[in-house]
Amino acid sequence: MVETVDTTEKTDDRTQARFWGKVTVIDAGDRYKINRIEVKPGHHIRTQMHYHRSEHWVVVSGTAKVICDDKETILMQKQSTYVPMNTAHRVENPGVIPLVMIEIQNGEYLGDDDIIRFPQDAADED
Repeated sequence: MVETVDTTEKTDDRTQARFWGKVTVIDAGDRYKINRIEVKPGHHIRTQMHYHRSEHWVVVSGTAKVICDDKETILMQKQSTYVPMNTAHRVENPGVIPLVMIEIQNGEYLGDDDIIRFPQDAADED
């Protein structure tokens, strides 16, 4: 069972505060969106997937623990990873400083209703 609940709080026109950090839209077009994502130390984004878009994450600062289809990878500054469509994924900040990433979304549809969140993280805030 999956759910599609939006628990965001907008801080301005481009930035949304979340329990785990914040997301700022840098640029967007018909088939792409570029976000700056900040994850607080010890927090993570809930496990999710998308049917209509892939994502590429580039670590700007901090440490990212990425789980993509049950494969765990640690990324440091200047490293990146690709998240294909239809792939369960999440990112955690195991470090002591904020994790800052640039996320490039690409696909035929980029709406928030294409975010499928998995219930194993239901106790966590999104």
